[in-house]
Amino acid sequence: MSAEYEVSKQNKVRQIREKAVYDKQTVHAVLDAGLIAHVGFIQDEQPLVVPMLYGRDGETIYLHGARKARIIRMLEQTDRASLNVTLVDALVIARSAFHSSMNYRSVTVFGSPTLVDDREAKLHALEIISEHMMPGRWAELREPLEKEIKMTGVIALTIDAASAKISKKPHPEDEEEDYATPVWAGILPLETAFTELVDADRLVEGVEPSAAVRALEGKRL
Repeated sequence: MSAEYEVSKQNKVRQIREKAVYDKQTVHAVLDAGLIAHVGFIQDEQPLVVPMLYGRDGETIYLHGARKARIIRMLEQTDRASLNVTLVDALVIARSAFHSSMNYRSVTVFGSPTLVDDREAKLHALEIISEHMMPGRWAELREPLEKEIKMTGVIALTIDAASAKISKKPHPEDEEEDYATPVWAGILPLETAFTELVDADRLVEGVEPSAAVRALEGKRL
């Protein structure tokens, strides 16, 4: 199996090509770090983008929604879709607006969506999505009810093509004449992280968060 996604007209990065990455390890790492994927497809000859929960299993991305939701029905009826996951890591504050930018990790995936209707396959997909968001939590929960399984829609999107763009400038890159400008410039890091757990109401007395849940506190994306 190739360590990189084949570069094609579809996934080739054209703007700022030096930031392009096609190796699977990098693409997978960004997908695994994110929480929300913005999924794009065509409905009635019009573009549509919807944020969705997801989880990755090898070269398949599972997308989650209500079985009767429009996004699930539309993805079931199309043979092509794309999704993007982007994580912002810093503001790059330059001496000019033109050179100000962001440090980021971004992945765009192109693939073929398929409705997951088999009960066991759907449960596997839901476990993948749950473990993506809350590692170790699935084993602690009660079994899903049959009505919950039926009410949930899952789409499997194969990763047919993908590319990443990574920007991690250590400092702004200004025009040579702008370095003499008496204006502050630099990097302002942005950290996306979970904070502290807040108890739900009606907890059974004496119940404490599990190690899996505690591990999420302070976790950075």
